Amino acid sequence: MKGKEWYQSDDVAEEYDAKRFSRGGRLIDRREKQAVLDALAPVDGKDVLEIACGTGRFTAMLAERGADIVGLDISSEMMEQGREKARRAGVADHIEFMRGDAARLPFPDDHFDSVFAMRFFHLADTPAKFLAEMARVSKEQVFFDTFNGRSLRVLYNWLLPMGSHLYASDEVERLLADAGLRLANAEHDFLLPYGFYRKIPNGVAGEFRGLDTAIRDTPVGDELASVSYWNARVK
Repeated sequence: MKGKEWYQSDDVAEEYDAKRFSRGGRLIDRREKQAVLDALAPVDGKDVLEIACGTGRFTAMLAERGADIVGLDISSEMMEQGREKARRAGVADHIEFMRGDAARLPFPDDHFDSVFAMRFFHLADTPAKFLAEMARVSKEQVFFDTFNGRSLRVLYNWLLPMGSHLYASDEVERLLADAGLRLANAEHDFLLPYGFYRKIPNGVAGEFRGLDTAIRDTPVGDELASVSYWNARVK
């Protein structure tokens, strides 16, 4: 099962958070949330669009900090998990969940202050079209992550049931330029791929993360990182 079919399965939605963000996956969750907060801050009073909002990990977090946010996804089952998160956090009135296609966003030009997508571009079949649409509806900022081709992720990528597109830095830079975006900054992280961390206990994961971070901070760290966070501005 590939791409959209895998993602929209009922059992995937029900187990998504538990499989990815328990055990050593907890530190991945913390790092991703910090990356989003660092990029979008300050979020209080901002109008934000999240593409592929999934189970609402980031949607509820940003609403708690004062953002008015639209979460768009192709999976109704995923968004139901997000609605439950929003209700528990008491921020449902600051979030609108919409089922839609990221290649044809149902919003006018320059509608949002910031548009972002996490865990999306590795499944994107037409990344140029998606990025162009994100840029079109944003007044200021587009933020997203990619998985990288020069990394250990290559070793297990072919095992993934949904497939995964791996990017080179120059490919992302071309996509940004073609979408009319200017790269403000980029961060590269996780020499050890996500799948490794998810398989080990949280306490042990912290020790590996320390080693991972130490190597990342060397001259070869950016080249070997499995994940990149791209923070761009609308020209």
